[in-house]
Amino acid sequence: MPIVRFVREGRDVLCPVGTNLRELALAEGLELYGLKGRLGNCGGCGQCITCFVEVVAERGGAALTPRTSVEDQKLRRRPEAWRLACQALVQESVAVLTRPQNGRDAQAAAISAAQREPLPEGRIPLPQPEVDEEMVGESPQENDEL
Repeated sequence: MPIVRFVREGRDVLCPVGTNLRELALAEGLELYGLKGRLGNCGGCGQCITCFVEVVAERGGAALTPRTSVEDQKLRRRPEAWRLACQALVQESVAVLTRPQNGRDAQAAAISAAQREPLPEGRIPLPQPEVDEEMVGESPQENDEL
């Protein structure tokens, strides 16, 4: 499974292939929008261009699906590395910078580190749930009586 590294937030997020980048960021509670986008975004239809991100590092060159015609039109005067998160599906591990228009110079060190560090190929270990030793082996009926 690919890992999306959100550079500004300093988070690596594991996701299935084909995950929508906008939905992933929002599900993880990451701030994808600036003030304007928070007040009025299109909900992921590709019309408002407020969810754009910058791809700062990718492992194989095709970490996200190719730009859609909507992206080509909406981002025609923007850098090639910019994508609309609502239109991009994750194919391989990738590092992205959310809100690239805000404080990009302050993020220069983080961007440089993301470009130098290899993206993880494996899985991020998930925390294992704690098992209460006293409850192991008890039937659900016994627990209901408590």
